[in-house]
Amino acid sequence: MRRLSLLPVAPLLVVLIGLAAAVTIVALGVSQIRRTGDREAQLRANTVAAAMASRLRFTALEDRGQLVDEAAQKGGDIELLLVSQDGHIVTDASLGGVSREEIVRMLVAGEGVSATLGGRQRFGTRPLGPPLEHLSVIALAAAPETPSETLRLVRAVAALTALLVGIAAAVTFSYARAANDEVALLRERIRKMADPKIEAVGTTIPIRALDEVGLLTMAFNTLVDRFIAAEKTYRADLAEAARVDAERLEFLAGLSHELRTPMNAILGFSHVLESGVDGPLSGDARESVEIIRTSGEHLRTLIDDILDLSALESGELKLTKRAVDVRRIADDVVREATALARHKKLELSVECASSVVVLADKRRVRQILTNLVSNAVKFTPHGTVIVRIAERGRFALIDVADTGYGVPENERAVIFEAYRQVAGARLHHGGAGLGLATVKQLVELHGGDIRLTSVVSEGSTFSFRLPLASEEDLAHSETRVSVSSVLPPDPEKVR
Repeated sequence: MRRLSLLPVAPLLVVLIGLAAAVTIVALGVSQIRRTGDREAQLRANTVAAAMASRLRFTALEDRGQLVDEAAQKGGDIELLLVSQDGHIVTDASLGGVSREEIVRMLVAGEGVSATLGGRQRFGTRPLGPPLEHLSVIALAAAPETPSETLRLVRAVAALTALLVGIAAAVTFSYARAANDEVALLRERIRKMADPKIEAVGTTIPIRALDEVGLLTMAFNTLVDRFIAAEKTYRADLAEAARVDAERLEFLAGLSHELRTPMNAILGFSHVLESGVDGPLSGDARESVEIIRTSGEHLRTLIDDILDLSALESGELKLTKRAVDVRRIADDVVREATALARHKKLELSVECASSVVVLADKRRVRQILTNLVSNAVKFTPHGTVIVRIAERGRFALIDVADTGYGVPENERAVIFEAYRQVAGARLHHGGAGLGLATVKQLVELHGGDIRLTSVVSEGSTFSFRLPLASEEDLAHSETRVSVSSVLPPDPEKVR
């Protein structure tokens, strides 16, 4: 919708209304003048016709013509006709142009309007009476369509209209300009408050008039006061939340470090017991030690996830980027996952035509792939887990695809959030829901992205991108990787 400014519209409306009122007044005045002129002309015509009929009835035949002419000359705009009842003119003291048919119509009507050579006229007829009842007098009085007073009326109304409309337009323009300035000030202040790039000033606007704009300004000032109070509350709550979050991260990091020391001791002594250094173990004892070791390794993984997530959220985790071969890391991860999934009928493999070198932190890339492959093995009871690696433009595209349970559509949006898992996953498979949250942040920290495509009961595919290493990156890398340095893939898939 096109916006109209109040400043030119208001005076224009006043002018249009004033002109419409003036035209209406002129039209009504002209109509009234015309009706009054018609009544006066008709009265004059009737009066002159009656007077002439009385005088002609007692005037000699040879003097009637002269009497009619003298009366017409003295009457000014009066024209006279002495006619017979059949429409013949006996004496004509008019400008002419009156037909016999028109005379007969006048005699029948008695009075009315007629158009002759003299213009629009009102006529009145009177018979002379006995013994001259066959003769009648017709008096014509001028009654123009536009009376002479019309021009004076138009001039007077035009002058008065110009004066009043000019004053009204000036006053309206003044008020409209003041209102427009107030509205512009309000609009600019609201625009600044709504612009996220401009710091809200939070100052009120002075009220200069108690009109509609003044009421709007009062309402805006009330809104500003509420906004300032809400902003103060929000900033206080935000500061408190940041303080609590920092304390939480500090607590988690400290707790994880405290837990890691005894956990390393537990794992170390469990390995010693399993190795038989302190003597052989019975079957039950070896099974118990293995449970201790696997549970400890699981707990250490959770502690590491908490430490990594805390470092990522606090911005303390730093990457050491260099040129690394994703294919070699994927082979190592799949080989380790195959050993862990030996009790499952799973087929794990890596699909990559040649080496793909990315600029990344080798340890973190391994962590990303380990998390994704471990999740795929965990949630795939049978079938395949495939790691596909390919180059796409300036990025390396890595897919970890499985034929597992799949992720419902309503849970895909939150699966990368910390402490969130697919319904039932925590109950059946354990975990704290930190793995994918850590993976997402590590991928984005490398300048890439990750997404999920899944079909329930058919499997899931996690796809992420990492930037490829340039020739300059390869030249300055501590570990330069070439195609010839990469072992060819095993022709048989790892089982």
